[in-house]
Amino acid sequence: MKTYKELYTIIEQEISKLKYDKKPDELYQPITYMLSLGGKRLRPVLVVMAADMFGVDIRKAIPAALAVEVFHNFTLVHDDIMDHADIRRGQLTVHKKWDEPVAILSGDLMMIKAIDLLCETDIDPIRPLISLFNKTAAEVCEGQQLDMNFEKYAVVTESEYIEMITLKTAVLLGCSLQIGAMVSGASTDDQFHLYEFGKNMGIAFQIQDDILDSFGEGEKVGKKIGGDITSNKKTLLLIEALNAAKGEDLIALKHWLSVNDNDEAKINGVLGIYNKYDVRGKAENLKENHLQIAFEHLNKLSVAEENTIILKQTAVDLMERMS
Repeated sequence: MKTYKELYTIIEQEISKLKYDKKPDELYQPITYMLSLGGKRLRPVLVVMAADMFGVDIRKAIPAALAVEVFHNFTLVHDDIMDHADIRRGQLTVHKKWDEPVAILSGDLMMIKAIDLLCETDIDPIRPLISLFNKTAAEVCEGQQLDMNFEKYAVVTESEYIEMITLKTAVLLGCSLQIGAMVSGASTDDQFHLYEFGKNMGIAFQIQDDILDSFGEGEKVGKKIGGDITSNKKTLLLIEALNAAKGEDLIALKHWLSVNDNDEAKINGVLGIYNKYDVRGKAENLKENHLQIAFEHLNKLSVAEENTIILKQTAVDLMERMS
């Protein structure tokens, strides 16, 4: 079994071989630019890691892994436009380096190129693979729309929030693992358990990210603490606080949600309410529940336990890096 670092290196080498140098330049250059910005390459690594787990030559899974990474970066290009983001991985976002029309069109082309790569996968029949990929792609779009809808909603429930992060983030992790299993010829049951492992890990990761935005250390997290609070983002913490706060506390929380000109006071005010009602503890419990579900599914795989060690360690490392 190859380590995460070894698989990451292979993926980076394969990404560097992707050539998008056709004309017009404005359409194709952003693709190369976006893929060059790096990142953990978590999703494509999961594809080849799953194939490796079932004893298949990981080269067979490379086209599908690249397809997942190109698709993921397509979503980031469009997300950055919708979020009015200027920086991605320390560099200008595509719509800032070029402009929004270019970013939209180039992003569309990335989706097309992702399908092209997927169709290069040596698997017969290939239709189930394409169906899973397209189903997941549609779900990611649904999740993004729900996230935007939440900005207009006065109330969002915990179950609605979990559905949103499942679609927007978690299903692509599950899909990545299932694709690797499909390419390896794994059984339907093994594909299901790997998908559920990835999905539940994705939910846990997002909840952890919510927690760290309010309670993490800026240098470790790699971003300004309290950004979700200042932007009134409906994270799990805010949802729990709105459900739990009573009387003057609820009035105060709604007041802070209406304040936009004093970030430090707003962050401290909201955190005070979070601490009073222990919303962090509630979020931690929900995160741990999904982690437990994830590992229960991993333990049901038909492969030898030693073959799952790298995937288990990857999940643990990711959670520790975020803590």
